[in-house]
Amino acid sequence: MASAAAAAGGWDSTRSAAGPYSPWLLVGIISIPTFMEVLDTSIANVSLDHIAGGLSISTDQATWVLTSYLVANAIIIPISGWLSDAIGRKRYFMISIALFTLSSLMCGLAPNLTTLVIARVFQGIGGGGLAPVEQSMLADTFPPKQRGMAFAAFAIVVVVGPVLGPTLGGYITETWSWHWVFLINVPIGIISFFLANTFVHESETIKKDRAKLLKRGLRIDYVGVALVALGLGFLEITLDRGEREDWFSSGFIVASAGIAIVSLVSLIVWELNHDDPVLDLKLLKSRNFSLTLLVMGVTGMILFGTTQLIPQMLQQVLGYSAFDAGLALTAGGLATLVMVPFAGRLTGMVDVRLLLFPALMVQAFALWNMSHLTADISFTDAAIARLFQAAALPFLFVPINAVAYVGLPQNKTAQASSMLNVARNLGGTIGISMAQTLLSSNRQIHQSVLVEQLNPLDPRYNDWLSKAQGAFTGVGDAVTTPLAVLYQQVQRQATMLAFLDVYRQLMIVVLVVAPLVFLMRAGKTGSGGGMVH
Repeated sequence: MASAAAAAGGWDSTRSAAGPYSPWLLVGIISIPTFMEVLDTSIANVSLDHIAGGLSISTDQATWVLTSYLVANAIIIPISGWLSDAIGRKRYFMISIALFTLSSLMCGLAPNLTTLVIARVFQGIGGGGLAPVEQSMLADTFPPKQRGMAFAAFAIVVVVGPVLGPTLGGYITETWSWHWVFLINVPIGIISFFLANTFVHESETIKKDRAKLLKRGLRIDYVGVALVALGLGFLEITLDRGEREDWFSSGFIVASAGIAIVSLVSLIVWELNHDDPVLDLKLLKSRNFSLTLLVMGVTGMILFGTTQLIPQMLQQVLGYSAFDAGLALTAGGLATLVMVPFAGRLTGMVDVRLLLFPALMVQAFALWNMSHLTADISFTDAAIARLFQAAALPFLFVPINAVAYVGLPQNKTAQASSMLNVARNLGGTIGISMAQTLLSSNRQIHQSVLVEQLNPLDPRYNDWLSKAQGAFTGVGDAVTTPLAVLYQQVQRQATMLAFLDVYRQLMIVVLVVAPLVFLMRAGKTGSGGGMVH
């Protein structure tokens, strides 16, 4: 039974999803399908070439396998809180697991691109509801003083999943085939479904809340749902396809961005004036919640942006295979696992600002360190560079998730969880899109500068060329071969310099946002629902 202090603070155990079982058993059970879904956001990335070859399509066409999943995720996540209230939290969680598992089977057996993309859409719809519901269950099951450790488990899911994705995806693809990247979800999904059915509890309070909702008539916010789908769906398409389509020189991207902007502006106006909004934007009136969304967005931007950039750099500049490049991130994943318990323990014991600000500063330092790498770094250098960053990530994710619900009504945890996941996913998409755009433009700039410096009138240029010609005597054209090697080296150096610039630019974003954490209310998430000073 909840203590009077806890109840007064806004939390009580009547909405717990653990029922008669240990809350920590619940953590393990509901984390399995969520980890499976988060892993899937990145596991297919390294398999695109194999998918393209297997289905006899171009690599660009194969990228719709990624885009379709992200778009479906972007649409379903913001309305998953409303859906769980309307359908029932446990029932919606199990439907999501079942749909994700069945769609994974369809993906693995897909005979053509059309079938695979449709299956990925349903997989994204099923997977999108898992993380918000898990967070909602954790927030309702654990009192504020224990949420740090509970959300530490969730941090393992959302941080380590994307890190292991490329490595695991590369191993599965090279060892078996791309089909198993999806088929591996099936047995895990089946087990997760039966565990959730057995051990996840739907409390009487939640049942009564749903009954009240249905008794007065389930007024579905069709306009809100449509605006969410159009706004976030086309925003995801714009960000994901923008670089490939050369941004606003493409009529498709202009139209997509226009639909996204008009829909999102209309969504804000509509939801703020609707009695039963599908997305409760009034929660943003809480300063703490708004700031946690901002920090979560930036954290997602840095995590997903660098998770793609580092393997890409190792492959394009140093010639690593996809699997070896993924292994360079594994050390970071291990560092995250080691630090998660410390982050969980400290959250709730100290002022959250004293965790968030130093963690952001470590992120800035890690990005600064990455901006000083060279094209001759070793595998160890790359792994250590990532390790600095990964070690601090739990001190962002755990406090953010723990403090986000402070001061909010307990019956709004599902809505708050949805918005937190929107911030993380949207931040990740923006981070990847921004990183790729900056990388492309920076590469062009550096290549132009380096080519300008390769002046045939410069004695150093002629000296290098004469030595190279001697080395290539009898191999092809004695002039064009060393020139080709020289141009290849120019491209390699320009690419490396471009990566360093992106790391530096991401560092600036972190430094700008970091001081904003001090606008949060002082205190720690203690034994009550509010902040303890």
